[in-house]
Amino acid sequence: MNIDNNLSRMWEGCLQNDRKQQEALYRALAPKMLAVCMRYANDRDEAQDILQEGFIKMFNNVHKYRGDGNLEGWIRRIMVHTAISRYRKLKPMVLVEDMAENDMDSGASTNANNLEVNDLMKLVQQLPQVYRSVFNLYAIEGYSHQEIGTKLGITELLSRTTLYRARNILKEKLMQLTSSERYCLAG
Repeated sequence: MNIDNNLSRMWEGCLQNDRKQQEALYRALAPKMLAVCMRYANDRDEAQDILQEGFIKMFNNVHKYRGDGNLEGWIRRIMVHTAISRYRKLKPMVLVEDMAENDMDSGASTNANNLEVNDLMKLVQQLPQVYRSVFNLYAIEGYSHQEIGTKLGITELLSRTTLYRARNILKEKLMQLTSSERYCLAG
């Protein structure tokens, strides 16, 4: 409850264009939002660029938040939209059929049930950009294939196909991990 009161106070300051409250809101939410941005970026620097761009958009549009939903969720959606917009502008969406150069050295098949969320996210991070975007939007953000198609400028069928391929790539990577590779992922 105290955190919600602090966020509410910071948000009221943002509505008044109070720079100190904007900075406080940024500091409070930046770590969580950076984690969201990391799912769409190729590296931490790119994620930080998306984060900065997202916060700028948010601060420029504070008046658009109506208050009928979760403030943190609204800001999260801005970060996701910013990441998607960035990729639509900068990079053409190209499906990658041959993953051979990205595959890990094959080893004995292992049971990947002991992997933690961070380990799985590192594997997702290795997916080509379009696969990673579709996977994140569907599996993590909860968008429908129709919504994904609209956001990424692809067909609903292509969204479904891309998700299917992304899942298969992830399954293959999980099967190829040896115990030592799982240990290295965690470290």
